[in-house]
Formats: sequence, C-alpha cells, structure tokens
Amino acid sequence: MNAEMMEALQALAVERGIPVDALFAALADALETAYKKMPDAHEYAWVTIDPETMEFRVIAQELDEDGEPVGEEFDATPDNLGRIAAQAARQVMSQRIREAEREMKYEEYAGREGDIVTGMIQQTDARYTLLDLGRVEGLLPQSEQVPYERPDSSVRLKAYIVEVRRSPKGPQIVVSRTHPGLVKRLFELEVPEIADGVVEIKACAREPGHRTKIAVWSNDPNVDPVGACVGARGARVRQVVNELRGEKIDIVPFSEDLHEYVMKALSPAKVKEVRPDEMTGDCDVIVPDYQLSLAIGKEGQNARLASRLTGWGINIKSETQLAEEEAMGDVEWAEGEWIIDPDSGEHVWQPADGGEAISAEAWNEAASEESSTTEDAPTEDATTEDATTEESSTTEESSTTEESSTTEESSTTEESSTTEDAPTEQVPAEDPVAEEEA
Repeated sequence: MNAEMMEALQALAVERGIPVDALFAALADALETAYKKMPDAHEYAWVTIDPETMEFRVIAQELDEDGEPVGEEFDATPDNLGRIAAQAARQVMSQRIREAEREMKYEEYAGREGDIVTGMIQQTDARYTLLDLGRVEGLLPQSEQVPYERPDSSVRLKAYIVEVRRSPKGPQIVVSRTHPGLVKRLFELEVPEIADGVVEIKACAREPGHRTKIAVWSNDPNVDPVGACVGARGARVRQVVNELRGEKIDIVPFSEDLHEYVMKALSPAKVKEVRPDEMTGDCDVIVPDYQLSLAIGKEGQNARLASRLTGWGINIKSETQLAEEEAMGDVEWAEGEWIIDPDSGEHVWQPADGGEAISAEAWNEAASEESSTTEDAPTEDATTEDATTEESSTTEESSTTEESSTTEESSTTEESSTTEDAPTEQVPAEDPVAEEEA
C-alpha cells in the first residue's frame, strides 16, 4: 500500500459517490477474506488499515476449545498474500462497492417518499413503465398510470414517489401519476405562496385524467388563495394543467363553515340550502331545478369530488323533489317488507307487527278495493248532501206553504168574522110616526 493506492481510492469514491471510509471498510473486508484463504491462516483474525500510510496489518487471536478467543492479540501479517489472494480481494472489493452504492441510493431516496421527481421514459409495456431518474430507475406500474395516457419514449414526466423498496438489484422506487399528492407538489412548484406557507392546500380530490378539485386557505388576510393559485390570466394553473395532460382543475376557497364549504365545493353549480346531519355524516343539498344536472355533474362526477373534498356524504335534491318528499312524508305507510315464502317460493308481504303474510294477489286486491272505496266516498257524500239539500228545500217549501196557507186562512177567517159581525150591528129603523110628525 502506498500513496498511489490512496489516490485511487479517493478517485473511486468521487466517481461512485461513496465515502472514503466506506471504501476503507470494504478494502479491509476484502483483505480479510483473502488472508483466510491462505494456508496456515488463523481462524480468528481481522485486518486494520492506517488511513495515513495506507499500511495494513492482520491481527489474530487464539481460540479455546469452545471457540472463544483467548490470550493476547498478535500481529499475523503475511509477507505476501499471493496472486490468488489478491484476486479474491478484488472480487470482494467489487462486491462491497456495489453494496455500498445500493445502500447510498436507497438512503438518498428513502426519505423522499411524498416528493416529486422528473424522469425520462425508457421502456413501456402493459405492466409498467420505467423512468430514468438519473442514478436509479423509477417504476411506474399500470395501476398508477392515468387511463389512456401513453407518452412516447424519451419524454420527460413528473411523478410522485409512493414507496421506496429494498431489492437485491438495488432500491426500487415506485412512482405514481394518479396520486392526489402530485397535484399538491405541482402547485408548490408553480405557486411561491404555497412553497412559502402563506397559502395552504387543505384538501384535494381527484379523478385522474378527468377532473380535480382542491380547497385552498390563506394564512394572510391580504392574500387571495384562489387568485394566487390561478395566477395572472391563469398562467400558474395552466402550467399544472399542461403537466397533467389537460386535466381540469377546480380551485375553491376552504371554509370552516360547513354550509359555505359545501356550496363552494359544488361550484360552478349554485346551491340554495345545505342541511347537514351530524349523526350520519351526510348532508342534503337543495338546488334549483335548473341547477340539478350541473350540481350532479357528468355521471355524478361533480358530486363525488365535492363529497371527497369535504369529507361529507352529499345528497343533491331539487326544489321539486324536496316538495314531493315533504308531501309524501305526511302519508302513513304500512310497516313491513316483501319476502319470499320458503314453502311456495312466492313473494309475500310480511307485516312488521308479526301478522299473517299476504300474497301479492291479495295485496293488489286490497289496494284496488281501498282505492275504489276512496274514489266512491266523495260521490256518496255528495248524494247525501244533495238529499239533505232537497229535504231542507222541501221542508222550507212546505213550511212556506203552511205559513202562506195559515196566513190565507187567518185572513179569510178575519174577513168572514168581519162579515159575520157586520149584520150584528143593527141600524135602528125609522119611526113612521115621527116622520109624520115632522
């Protein structure tokens, strides 16, 4: 060993990116392996290297019957290791260097889970895609790829580190293009306010390749979180959209008020009212009739993303549906369930009170009779009312007739009585004698 060996080790350390101390340890292991392959080598021995003079020594110690070291340590350095020993030392040295490189790569990426990396596509097949990340390769499985996204070879992509695994061939870095964390990291790169901590991304809901919703919050009242993420004329959010291959992004302000938060999460639809239920964790959202399809979104996408963003189950109803439900709520419904009769195999209605099961035919007949009875009931009432009206009118007419006849009879009686009374009043007859005397 001499100064030239020291320079070689230092150059190798710079080339492979391995610390010099790790190379010294690998060299000592290689020399120890080479020494033990020599004849008359001590079983319990190790190698020490002086880093200044690059001189090595083999230190040995005797073993007792139980295999335990006893006695003092002594110098067992041979005069010449020989060609075979040197060849073994070279092989062990190469192996230790490869192991040290793998460990260095693993330590470099082990603490970067949740970070974003940029790689170039090397190979693509039906199972996975390999990304060249520089010193290592990133594995992009099919499950972590955006549907229908097939970038060409030699195209640079940004990916999110999901997991770093140990493997015999070195560290295996699993990356993703569908993780919601990718959107957060992309905004951190494009928006300085997010990188500085002034603006925070509170929640993110994503359907890869289609649409993403993020809720942002500002720790500074003078900073608009939505405007900071959008940028001047949408420049900042446009960079993120381009990296995600045209995926739509909705940016909504975060709010601690659940009603306001749910309303903003369902944008661009306009919400009229939010009714949360603390027991079930769901909330009923009332929207105008013309906003119902917009609030639900294509195939329910807008409602799903809003539910994931807020963490609440969202049931969207129009004003007409709400009115119908409230009207139907006043109707009393029979409690029970439809079951299959194990004997006949037919559907029967089993009342909740444990009564006798009713077949479907009997149930339909009872429903028909009830509906017909309900329809006929107003007609009978009307007939009764008509009859009552006729009876009352007849009674009034008869009473009127009786009154008129009574009146006529009384007037006739009065007239007759008057007529009868008139003759009773006799006028005195003229006295003829008096007439003669006059």
